[in-house]
Amino acid sequence: MAAVVAACGAPSPAGVHPSPETVVAAYAEAKKQYPHVDLAFSYRVDSSWPADRIPGDTWGAMSSVAMGPDGNVWTFNRGKIPIQVYTEDGKLVRHWGGQVFKKPHTLRFDRGGNLWASDTGTHTVRKLSLGGAILLTLGVDGQRGADTSHLDEPTDQAFASNGDVYVTDGYGNDRVMVFDKAGTFLRTWGKLGHGPGEFSLPHSIAIDSRDRVYVADRNNARIQVFDAAGHFLTEWRNLTTPWSLLMTQADEVFVCGSSPMLWSEVGARYRMVSIPPKDQLFLKIDAEGRTRELWTLPKGVDGHEHPGDVNWVHTMAFGKDGGLYVGDIEGRRAQKFVRVGAPSGGH
Repeated sequence: MAAVVAACGAPSPAGVHPSPETVVAAYAEAKKQYPHVDLAFSYRVDSSWPADRIPGDTWGAMSSVAMGPDGNVWTFNRGKIPIQVYTEDGKLVRHWGGQVFKKPHTLRFDRGGNLWASDTGTHTVRKLSLGGAILLTLGVDGQRGADTSHLDEPTDQAFASNGDVYVTDGYGNDRVMVFDKAGTFLRTWGKLGHGPGEFSLPHSIAIDSRDRVYVADRNNARIQVFDAAGHFLTEWRNLTTPWSLLMTQADEVFVCGSSPMLWSEVGARYRMVSIPPKDQLFLKIDAEGRTRELWTLPKGVDGHEHPGDVNWVHTMAFGKDGGLYVGDIEGRRAQKFVRVGAPSGGH
């Protein structure tokens, strides 16, 4: 900018001001030196991930990805081999689950490192060993119901500091169920509706360090926040149509889904407001409900998806290396993305 200052500064001793052409030329020269610094950021696909695949296997709808206590990426799909585990550099570690699940939905690890899986096809949430042994079942396998012992297409599970298990009993019952760590029923709240504490497809759930409970109330295009007993605290409305929640140790809530959508945008024949989603949106929200980060990924076209786009994004996880792992339903794949642009503030 020194050239601009020289051109536009004080008159010369002879009292001659620089001509307009000189000023314009000075600005043009200064712009050539301007640093192009990215304060925005985005994510770029790592199309080489994963490097290993099971020979002959085809993924089904990729309903969940989660970072395990072993430091690996656990994927949950609706194909013949539901659970497939990869390292962050893409090597296949293990796979199992073909005889266990009917319609996989969400994988989570509790605070003790135990694996839990919700299965809308069997109406259960199961606690499993890392090798696939069933250790505990919430709900009754193969039976839907609305009492305290049955679930109806549960969607997700989260864990309080004392080990209690919170389940979004989502597609069928529009409620939250709470069990102790031994599987004993404790309480429930919620019903179909749009008022405080009511739900229309509670699709995901997360719990922060103070045991506040966050529910992705998908058809209502909001996130509701409760205390541990289920008392309504607040709601974050019209930020997104939330499909999945991810809680960090810093009590930041990451959300993937779409922009807020109206029923009129999908038609009355659908039971879900964001089918199909109009875009693919990601948010980071702080504990007070303030949006801290927002980014998008291109929405893929059914049957013509390409690396780097996503089609019905259903799940997300962050690796220790900062990689973003995303699973989509129509795209039927898990992908790894690398952050580009502004450096991350940490997850």
